[in-house]
Amino acid sequence: RTLIASMEFDAWREDVPRIARGLISRMKKGRWDTTTANAWGVLALEKFSRKYESTPVKGVSTVVLDRKQDAVRWADNAKGGGLMLPWPDKRSTLKIDHRGEGMPWASIQSMAAVPLRAPLTSGYTIKKSITAVERRTPDVWTRGDVLRVKLEIDARSDMTWVVVSDPIPSGSAILGSGLAQDSALLSRQGLKRGWAWEAYRERSFEALRVYYEFVPQGKWTVEYNVRLNNDGVFHMPETRVEALYAPEMFGEIPNRPIEVKK
Repeated sequence: RTLIASMEFDAWREDVPRIARGLISRMKKGRWDTTTANAWGVLALEKFSRKYESTPVKGVSTVVLDRKQDAVRWADNAKGGGLMLPWPDKRSTLKIDHRGEGMPWASIQSMAAVPLRAPLTSGYTIKKSITAVERRTPDVWTRGDVLRVKLEIDARSDMTWVVVSDPIPSGSAILGSGLAQDSALLSRQGLKRGWAWEAYRERSFEALRVYYEFVPQGKWTVEYNVRLNNDGVFHMPETRVEALYAPEMFGEIPNRPIEVKK
């Protein structure tokens, strides 16, 4: 109803696409929760499409950034396409121009291969703590020790299909798989806090990945145990939380190196 009402007012023109994206993100398995919600959702999106997408897109869309430019020719690809422009040497303005019929949508994303020095929050805040479950030597990690990782995550808004990815030292084992070398006592995941709907937990050799069907606004925790099997100094990538269908909603924190003695 909000989407239908907002399309009647020019003052809401810039907010209409955001409301439409929010409406679509509330879908689960291609539908909304109730019959009434499905009826209103279909009516709202049909009206949105008639107003903003009634004319097929034709022509050429050009993107210019610091004298570098590229273009999408809709005659070659009716579904559009992606363009990649290099970072400018100085502050520049991104310009997008469409010559032709219709009004195409543009999604802009910036990417930079730079090391993460501090926590980065864009929808999710992460706090990570590590405690010892079994430790042979106090204050020193050695081969065979078991540690518990606790992730406390705070979501700014409701979101469907969210993934948490937390790396582990190379050669380590995430307990809880149920294999022969696993320990039922050491595999306990701890208390689950929050109302996130966990769909699947992937215990790979490089990271723990937890997939959530739905994450409501607020805090929830992820806990798991890891056995350290190799010695050395391990530099790990960032811990990341991301909404799969809204990549602008994410959070990252850097991980300190872990040294494991023999």
